Amino acid sequence: MFSANSATLGLTATERVHIGRRAAEALAEEVQTLGAQRVFLLVSTTLRTTTTEISDIEAALGDSIACVFDGIKAHGPRSDVLAALEEARAVDADLIITVGGGSVTDAGKVVALGLKHGFEKHEDFEGFYVYVDEAGETVVPQFDAPEIRVICCPTTLSGGEFNTMGGVTDDKENKKQGYTHRMMAPIAIVLDPALTIHTPEWLWFSTGVRALDHALEALGSTHSNHFCDGIAGSALRLLGSALPQVKADATDLDARLRCQVGAWQSMIPVIGGVPMGASHAIGHVLGGTADVPHGYCSCVMAPSVLAFNQSVNGEKQKQISACLGQPDRAASEIVDEFITGLGMPRSLTAVGITEDQLDLIAEYTMLDFWSRTNPREISGPEDVRGILEMAL
Repeated sequence: MFSANSATLGLTATERVHIGRRAAEALAEEVQTLGAQRVFLLVSTTLRTTTTEISDIEAALGDSIACVFDGIKAHGPRSDVLAALEEARAVDADLIITVGGGSVTDAGKVVALGLKHGFEKHEDFEGFYVYVDEAGETVVPQFDAPEIRVICCPTTLSGGEFNTMGGVTDDKENKKQGYTHRMMAPIAIVLDPALTIHTPEWLWFSTGVRALDHALEALGSTHSNHFCDGIAGSALRLLGSALPQVKADATDLDARLRCQVGAWQSMIPVIGGVPMGASHAIGHVLGGTADVPHGYCSCVMAPSVLAFNQSVNGEKQKQISACLGQPDRAASEIVDEFITGLGMPRSLTAVGITEDQLDLIAEYTMLDFWSRTNPREISGPEDVRGILEMAL
């Protein structure tokens, strides 16, 4: 029996994706379809205060909106999520809609979880997040599904809207932790490229590299399969062409939409069960512990992790190089130049990390579940430190 590429793919509970439609129109249709009467609108502060996008959505949804909340900071601190929970609970929300970047998206999922399980204080989050136990095994807590569904309108390319997981930072311990349940995936997603015109350039391109990194680690994984390799390859080709086009012309809505579709494709292997590797594991720690923006984590780590893994997954890295249009060059070099060409930071030093922080980052990385699924084995903090030193 042939089994070298056998796999079982997981699916989420997302039912619809609106591609290229205006958010206000698609959301009004969704609210009517779902019969929601008390919508909790969780939005980007920047969009709410500097554009008409949120007021346009409010006008389209009318009396179905019960509350608009815009207080989620980067990496979703527990304290901010608790504040959102209090507002959502007060209006007895029956649907959550998020409009914003990855932190807003993730917060919406965890608000739905917290409403079901009565999160009212910092300690109530304990026992619900994924962790690595002392034996090195990943523990995914089992709990009842949220009862309230979420709809996501992303303004960045981090792709978290397609995942079942929501990341929130324990702001007492400075650790980012993931919460997951199949029903935490949004019931619907709206990809509106016009909404992303307002996204700051650094955030758009850094999360675009984050999406690229999803595809890099999926295609480079030794736990992937033909289907996920194909999807990841398509994501690399879309992102590899469309991101530079947006760099050249920020008003190119077709290129922006292709970036959004590429980000979606980059998440399909992750959703399906292909594990990420060291770039994402280290990135979780850089975000939660050192407050490095989500996308910047991939900008500074992806090339170094590719170089670290090359001795183990070199053949798969040749596929990465081919997808990025340079089959005869090392993937780590191509990705390095690509990120630099987008004007993104390329070193830990550039994002404020100093050498005296490396040991703590390495130690915390070993607690992340994806540190155990890197193509080249990471046996301890010393291996992580070696990767960090390459990126310093």
